[in-house]
Amino acid sequence: MTHAFHDLTLNDVARHLGIDFEGNADQPIKGLATLKDATSDHVAFLANRAYLKDLATTKAAAVLLHPEHAKHCPVARLEMNNPYLGYAKLSQLFDPLPARDIPGIHPSAVVADSAILGEGISVQAHAVIEAGVVLGKHVVVGAGSVIGADSVIGDDTRLHANVTVCHGVVVGKRAILHSGCVIGGDGFGFAHDGAGWHKIAQLGGVVLGDDVEVGSCSSIDRGALGDTVIGNDVKIDSQVQIAHNVTIGDHSALAGCVGIAGSTKVGKHCMLGGGVGLSGHLTICDGVQVTGMSLVTNSIHEPGVYSSGTGAMNNTQWRKNAVRFKQLDEIAKRLSRLEKSQRSESL
Repeated sequence: MTHAFHDLTLNDVARHLGIDFEGNADQPIKGLATLKDATSDHVAFLANRAYLKDLATTKAAAVLLHPEHAKHCPVARLEMNNPYLGYAKLSQLFDPLPARDIPGIHPSAVVADSAILGEGISVQAHAVIEAGVVLGKHVVVGAGSVIGADSVIGDDTRLHANVTVCHGVVVGKRAILHSGCVIGGDGFGFAHDGAGWHKIAQLGGVVLGDDVEVGSCSSIDRGALGDTVIGNDVKIDSQVQIAHNVTIGDHSALAGCVGIAGSTKVGKHCMLGGGVGLSGHLTICDGVQVTGMSLVTNSIHEPGVYSSGTGAMNNTQWRKNAVRFKQLDEIAKRLSRLEKSQRSESL
């Protein structure tokens, strides 16, 4: 898929990346595209060796790639040691979304008189901003979004359509909240009296740091006592559940369908793969990577890569292994008895 924007030149692109290149500096560049789909006014990129086969036949004006692949490139080269990072930076040049932001408040929006609104904000159709809300400069509140009472939204933050920020939530600068996410809903807290459940009022809030991104339909629950805290530059994918009083350290990333139970602390620079589950009241140290679909039931105190579960196999083999798994404890006891017997015989 390509993305068109205003015309730039190849020289503009190289300058944005801070790199030198060989080629026609005045070559118009209208967008980004894959190696396979690019035409003569696109920049393509090669960040995965699996697509090296497409490099020799690309029709792009230029290709962003690692120097080791430069000799295989038939067009102008933009060489970087981390071409995927270069692609990320270039994508910002061609993103049409900011150009559509029109400062001002749509007539259908509902804004409390006590709300404090920064300069250059955009409040779109049918948005609701409740009493005591503070919006920083250049905040975008998408259509149908709701910001609850006494919440604070930092400069340059964007709420896409139909985002819910509940009362007493703090969101840092340059955050991006995607459609359908809920920040500050009640945590899951109930006490049982033997016959039924009694709700525990959730008295804390949620604090999101700067440069946080939260994917669509993800939920970050408010704290029961104290706040749920998401650090700076944390990236959260879609359909993620973060329970009350969880803490996530700076620069960590959570892929889709991660679930984190209450009061667990995740360190800095951690990565949780898709479908990972963390039990409650755990501590995960800095620099931990948990691979997809793993279940973590104990704290992790050493950095590294952790996994659980088994890979897919045909059902017949899985059934056999499931039976054997139930027998592991008895097998281990028998093995222990056998080893003790052998040691006794050798004495």
